[in-house]
Order: sequence, then structure tokens, then C-alpha cells
Amino acid sequence: MRGKSSDVDVSTEVRVQEQWEPASGSGRPEAVQITGLTRTYRTGGTEVRALDGVSITFPVGAFTAIMGPSGSGKSTLLQCAAGLDRPDSGRVVVGGTDLTGLDETALTLLRRDHIGFVFQAFNLLPSLTAAQNVELPLRLAGRRPDRDLVARALADVGLADRAGHRPNQLSGGQQQRVAIARALVARPAVLFADEPTGALDATTGRELLTTLRDLLGAPGGGLHSIVMVTHDPVVAAHADRVVFLADGRLVGELTEPTAAQVAARMTGLESDRC
Repeated sequence: MRGKSSDVDVSTEVRVQEQWEPASGSGRPEAVQITGLTRTYRTGGTEVRALDGVSITFPVGAFTAIMGPSGSGKSTLLQCAAGLDRPDSGRVVVGGTDLTGLDETALTLLRRDHIGFVFQAFNLLPSLTAAQNVELPLRLAGRRPDRDLVARALADVGLADRAGHRPNQLSGGQQQRVAIARALVARPAVLFADEPTGALDATTGRELLTTLRDLLGAPGGGLHSIVMVTHDPVVAAHADRVVFLADGRLVGELTEPTAAQVAARMTGLESDRC
């Protein structure tokens, strides 16, 4: 039975990997395509539609920020796009692969090899060092961690000298940077990040965003697209594009945004809810 399971995993992995090919549309190739996405939750006896027919694309080479009032569906959109949550209807296509058509094994393999995700919570194992936390996804995938790759991931987030420290020896901001290094160590094609700078001071956050931009499309890096949820207009202004959600629907976007433009748009969305 063990050998049979291994054969299934390998064949599925090959099928998913061969399908990683950004789709070409009328403009830039698309790393992620989302069409007609809906997602409904039940809270007690109340039905909440977190996403209501959302259609959007995230092009190759683009850094996109997602913003909106609390409860607008930002995190739900991010999790559905990354394959961490399944929508009720609609399609999510990542690198030419339709996630809605994958079984759990194939979906896990796609996330492991092509998708990075940074959560609001650090989710670090307290007994492991920073380097061991970063290499954990590789070990769970049955790979021998490349020490140089792990060291480079930590250096990318400014923690080259903290590799041997455990989480309780690191500040909250440093722990968040370890979590980001962990998401980057496998060199994903798409990085999804939920409030990645939330625990960082302004200077460190700015440095991290600059690092992410440098990694996007860097030779040999493999990172095609970054999609980030944030509530901070200054953070959002580092993106190429900001898209806005309200009540589970797309309600606008800005390209080459400034912090002032983003703040003004958010103020308008908050006022509309009152």
C-alpha cells in the first residue's frame, strides 16, 4: 500500500507541475485568474456572503494589494485564490491549472510547489530555530533542505544573523520575517500575503516590501506575482495596483497608487457603510 500511494503522488505531481504555465490574455500573461467567485458562510443562523461573484486577474510581474473595510471579503478572496479554501462556485486558475478541478492531493502538491502563503499569525514552531522553521516545508515535502537556500531566504528578509534563534528569542517583527522567509524558501511562483507587515515597524516594513519587489521577477527566483491583503494605505502604495472590495464585491482599483489616493478611497468606502 505504501508503494502504491507513492506512485499516485508522483504521477499527480508531474501532472500539476507540467501545467504551470501563466495564461496569456490580451495583455500581460496572468499568474492567477478568478472568475465568478462566490463563498458563503453560516454564522449561527445567519448566512454571510463573503464573496459575491468576484472576477479578477493577477498578472505576471505584478504586485497587487487588496483593500476594503472589515468584513469585505479580503482574506476569503486570498484564501480561495491560494487554494486554502474552496469557493461555493466560480473558478480559480493558477498557472494554467484550475484549482476547482483538483482533488485534495493534487491541490496540496500545487500549493507546496508553486504557492507561498504568509498568514497573519506567525505559526512558528517554538522548539525550532529560525532556520529550522524556514526549512520545515521542504522537510514535510520529503526534500533535503538546501542550507544555502535557507540561508538566502533568511538573508532576503534581513535575518541572516538570526538563523540559530528560536521564536521566543525573536521580536514579533522578526518572527513575521521568519514566516515570510518560510513562504519564500521553495521559490513559489505566486506569493499570497495576509497583512505581512502588520507586526513590523515602519522602517522594517518598508525594507521588507522593497525586498519583495526585488524578488518579483528576479533571475532564478521564480516569483511571478505577489498578492497582498493590507489595511495600511502606506503599505498598499508599494504595490503596482490596489483593488478594493466592499460587501464581497470588487468596487474599484487604482494603478500606481499613492498613499493619499488609497486613504481617500478607503475613507469613501467606510463612509458608504455608515
